Amino acid sequence: MRKLFALLFGFALAGAAAAQTPAVPAGPDPENVLYLDLSTGGRVGILMRPDKAPAHVERVKTLARQGFYDGLTFHRVIEGFMAQGGDPQGTGQGGSKLPDLKAEFNELPHVRGAVAMARAADDNSANSQFYIVLQPRFELDGNYTVWGRVFEGMPFVDAIERGEPPANPSRILKASVGSDRVAPPAPAVAAAPATTAPAVAATTRN
Repeated sequence: MRKLFALLFGFALAGAAAAQTPAVPAGPDPENVLYLDLSTGGRVGILMRPDKAPAHVERVKTLARQGFYDGLTFHRVIEGFMAQGGDPQGTGQGGSKLPDLKAEFNELPHVRGAVAMARAADDNSANSQFYIVLQPRFELDGNYTVWGRVFEGMPFVDAIERGEPPANPSRILKASVGSDRVAPPAPAVAAAPATTAPAVAATTRN
């Protein structure tokens, strides 16, 4: 009887402790998170969707791990539309040495923060360039492969300098996959270009 009482008492204590400990919410799978450390002053987190665009997600992860995106500019940034980058030439004409991707059009919408692959007229011409949607553009749905969405750091995307190309383009300081646990740049390095923010606002006025 004493052993049974001790056993039940132990279960009661464990249950009480469990009740007092809040459940830890499950976060995104770090293997499917892309971080972009931007010259606008901070880190942008993008939840990638391999369930909707597996080849595109794999391409982005491969290029990020190769350091391909590090230092590249956002060469085409249109107010109320999107910010496009990922071109080593900075002209909109370049790409990686890897073959172009077959389209993986899906039902993910072009909402604010959506991330999709840029392409030429050919549906199967996406390679390395991508764009982040600044404001909803649902007319693009089903015509471009959406492979992720920003879940943190959108203000740093909003601060990207506008222009086609911008006079002083914002850059990707470092692109990394969450599971690789790459630390962001030192604050002093990342924050330095933020002094150009007033110029960004000025260039958006007509």
